Amino acid sequence: MLDFPSMGRQWLHAKRLVAGLKKGRTTGKLVREISVAAKMGGADPAMNARLFTAVEKAKKESVTKDAIQRAINKGAGIGDEKMIMDHVVYEGRAPHNVPVIVEVYTDNVNRTAPEIRVLFKKGQLATTGSNKFLFDHVGLVEAHHPDANIDRETAAIEAGANEVEILTHDQNDDIPAEAAGAKFICERTAVHEVSKWLSANGWTVVTSEIGYVPKQFPELSEAQQNEVGEFLHTLDEHDDVHRVWAAVK
Repeated sequence: MLDFPSMGRQWLHAKRLVAGLKKGRTTGKLVREISVAAKMGGADPAMNARLFTAVEKAKKESVTKDAIQRAINKGAGIGDEKMIMDHVVYEGRAPHNVPVIVEVYTDNVNRTAPEIRVLFKKGQLATTGSNKFLFDHVGLVEAHHPDANIDRETAAIEAGANEVEILTHDQNDDIPAEAAGAKFICERTAVHEVSKWLSANGWTVVTSEIGYVPKQFPELSEAQQNEVGEFLHTLDEHDDVHRVWAAVK
């Protein structure tokens, strides 16, 4: 008698396989973020807020200490293995004319460029001109505090940020549902100091980086928002894509 596995077992195996692939992709991006942070700001997490938050995220995802240290050394140019990565910024439009900026780190631009063009087939990749003027290029620090009633604006002023926005668990999985989440917007040169102040005053920093904030948002229906969301998710899933910035709420 032949023993055929049940559909339930087949589905369970497929589900585990997909979960394993996603975890591997997530781990790869976390390790690369550590290397990029070390390359840009040095190998000491105490003096490099972006590196500190990248390392903490990697630890939460059970990335090994050895892998974290190798990534730091590679980015900082310590030892034999050096980080050889091109930083490429693509500008374009998502469906429904939504401005998009895509940051890519790649060791092979000739491979990555055509793949990004293919992903933009539902949108429009800019070939001339620029849409960076539609964004503010700023420092971004996302953090949460255990006191849900804490005054975010006071924290922003004392930390040296220019603006603060409420950040919820729905917007960022790293923000606990019961905590006070906030996005602090500051000058690009102030990212480290803002992160340092927040960390010293009871806040847990989950993101510390230089990024893009849209100046305005196109009006979209729910169906259009879903279509844009799927497009941005597809971009973000690419192994070489580091960040996707888009003018969507």
